[in-house]
Amino acid sequence: MSPPPILYSFRRCPYAMRARMALWVAGIAAELREVKLAAKPPELLAVSPKATVPVLVLADGRVIDQSLDIMRWALAQRDPEGWLGGDHPALIAVNDGPFKHHLDRAKYPGRYGDDDGTDHRAEALALLEPLEEQLEAAPFLTGKRRALADIALFPFVRQFAAIDPAWFAAQPLPRLQGWLDALLGSDLFAAVMPKFAPWQAGDPPVLFEPR
Repeated sequence: MSPPPILYSFRRCPYAMRARMALWVAGIAAELREVKLAAKPPELLAVSPKATVPVLVLADGRVIDQSLDIMRWALAQRDPEGWLGGDHPALIAVNDGPFKHHLDRAKYPGRYGDDDGTDHRAEALALLEPLEEQLEAAPFLTGKRRALADIALFPFVRQFAAIDPAWFAAQPLPRLQGWLDALLGSDLFAAVMPKFAPWQAGDPPVLFEPR
């Protein structure tokens, strides 16, 4: 039997989060290596010079170091909930591009020379309004059930809402807020969020194993 793939991850990273959720739904076990971002292990740097998580190292040595590629690879192996049918590249591109740009500056204004990040918060909010409209037709972004687009966007919307939960709750986005609450309260989200100590060479393997 081939060894499981190795997943370099960081619990709170939204990119790593969506990769873990896809692997879990696909039923793919992996050896989880939690990364401390301030002290990245040389093993991670050796397989992926970009040195950002997530990184999936397959048993045959292939390396997948983009979160969406990990999601799509996992679901190509097994897709019990039909997530690939709910892929939505246009929504994901807005999320990963302009929304993430404004999210970072709203969450960490001091890093970007802003006083308080409120302008970027307003810009990010404006980019969420089309999602509210998208959810008029169904409880999830591409239909009645969660799918790839939902999970690709969810960790970033979660991060945005957490900047100021009371403020976010007061925005006129009831469908999006309900969507977020449903995903936050899901068994899937709980399953991929246990805390692990940062990995270092010689540690016993930690198996990330869907049940």
